[in-house]
Amino acid sequence: MQRFDVGARLSEMAIHNGTAYLAGQIPEDGSLDIQGQTRQVLAAIDALLARAGSDKSRILMAQIFLADLADFEGMNQAWDAWVAPGNAPPRATVQAALAGKQWRLEIVVTAAV
Repeated sequence: MQRFDVGARLSEMAIHNGTAYLAGQIPEDGSLDIQGQTRQVLAAIDALLARAGSDKSRILMAQIFLADLADFEGMNQAWDAWVAPGNAPPRATVQAALAGKQWRLEIVVTAAV
């Protein structure tokens, strides 16, 4: 097993048996609208997957947590522009109270390496 960016509470990613498990990714700029926050989170996912030797076409599962379901359409617009054509992964989207009030979403991804 290999862990990346290990902190006292969590690691940003772990790789085991050819699978990358990403921690929930949140936006850096909480002042952005849902599309801006989604793009930031997806860029963070791209960067972590690249470090693992993988990419978005190899995502096995995505879990999306929205603070407000009214943001569903805007999030989907950014997601649809990003997702690898022909490789849309299984996905769940739920409403959740997020740890930071400035965050509109958090995304958790599992991917093949």
